[in-house]
Amino acid sequence: MQDDSTNSPTGGWSGRFSEPVAELVKRYTASIDFDYRLAECDITGSIAHARMLEACGVIAKADLADIERGFAQIREEIATGRFPWSRDLEDVHFNLERRLTALVGDAGKRLHTARSRNDQVATDVRLWLRAAIDEIITLILDFQGALLTLAEAHAATIMPGFTHLQVAQPVTFGHHLMAYFEMSARDRERFLDCRRRVNRLPLGAAALAGSSYPIDREQVARELGFEGICGNSLDAVSDRDFAIEFVAAAALLMTHLSRLSEELILWMSPRFGFIRLADRFCTGSSIMPQKKNPDVPELVRGKTGRINGHLVALLTLMKGQPLAYNKDNQEDKEPLFDTVDTLTQTLRIYADLIGGIEVNAERMRAAAREGYATATDLADYLVKRGLPFRDAHEVVARAVRHAETKACDLADLSLVELQSFSPIIDGDIFAVLSLEGSVASRKHAGGTAPEQVRAAIAAARRQLGL
Repeated sequence: MQDDSTNSPTGGWSGRFSEPVAELVKRYTASIDFDYRLAECDITGSIAHARMLEACGVIAKADLADIERGFAQIREEIATGRFPWSRDLEDVHFNLERRLTALVGDAGKRLHTARSRNDQVATDVRLWLRAAIDEIITLILDFQGALLTLAEAHAATIMPGFTHLQVAQPVTFGHHLMAYFEMSARDRERFLDCRRRVNRLPLGAAALAGSSYPIDREQVARELGFEGICGNSLDAVSDRDFAIEFVAAAALLMTHLSRLSEELILWMSPRFGFIRLADRFCTGSSIMPQKKNPDVPELVRGKTGRINGHLVALLTLMKGQPLAYNKDNQEDKEPLFDTVDTLTQTLRIYADLIGGIEVNAERMRAAAREGYATATDLADYLVKRGLPFRDAHEVVARAVRHAETKACDLADLSLVELQSFSPIIDGDIFAVLSLEGSVASRKHAGGTAPEQVRAAIAAARRQLGL
């Protein structure tokens, strides 16, 4: 984008120059190949701007009527694929303005009064991103709904909980899934919070210093649904914090989905065998006919790196810019557009993918019996009977070592064997060492007890209005 436009046939600044822009430079600087997707936002913002100019007495009612009529035709041309996009006109703004002028004459030339492409594009991007955030929030809700449905079905399905990817303690699959619900809830909060800062109107800042015309920025803000106006004209045209903040929130959400993807990949491996992904989310091998590859989760891991790259790109884009607008800012759109496209596609797919997961509860339970997952329960039992925790820790460590020599679980040791490690162990220990007893004992808020998992799911459904 450049500064203010006129309507000369070779560009908005041709009167200043003695020769036309080189063809290679045209191709290098043009943004129409990607910013055309801002067209609807540009039209919406332009109409609001024209209505304000008319209300303030800057243009005539007849001009406003012509502008609205012209844009109605342009919308129809875009919708039907008949709009004559031109790279010679550099960007979406010049393309629309030139077509409007061709349709309605001088009224189209008056539209750019009291604005610059600098505040125009900042407004367009904010309008576009605001709508994208609203869609993303809806898609997060869909993803959360799928998580809740699967978690509810498996609130009592026992699986091993891991630390360092080693069996740690028994948890339920529902509890494990609710951890991702909590992550996505924070993601949703971040996007809602980001939306407030996106939803500020730059229009009226003009090129950088504001306008000498008697404009009413608040009227435009109200018509476009902005919560307020950008308070400083220099900042209004050069601020891209809102885009960086959005991509940062997107990178965090993708990171959460990447962690889930890694677990899905592990769980569907025959070495785990915990779940089965629906065939529509997998592919085969060109050489190994037995293969069923988790392509979607693997791509989510890969695309997370792509979004992280966009975040770094935008931060780097802004780090050395003086006030106010600079041509560098044209480079904000492709990372932003790709982030939105990638995130919306991923969320849409994952809501369906989660809903199609089949769980092998027996494999999960068998895995939970490996690695002495109830060892901590034995230590807690001893502590409750008066033994200091560090002493209890040592007793259990020796019992585990003994069980390893017998290649059995702690629950498979006899009472006599267990009492050889501590005489305070009694016959009720076997209820403690069972997988069900272990998870049921963690019945505080946030714990893995099935009753608490169901309570967390119910609270989540109330929170989402489901």
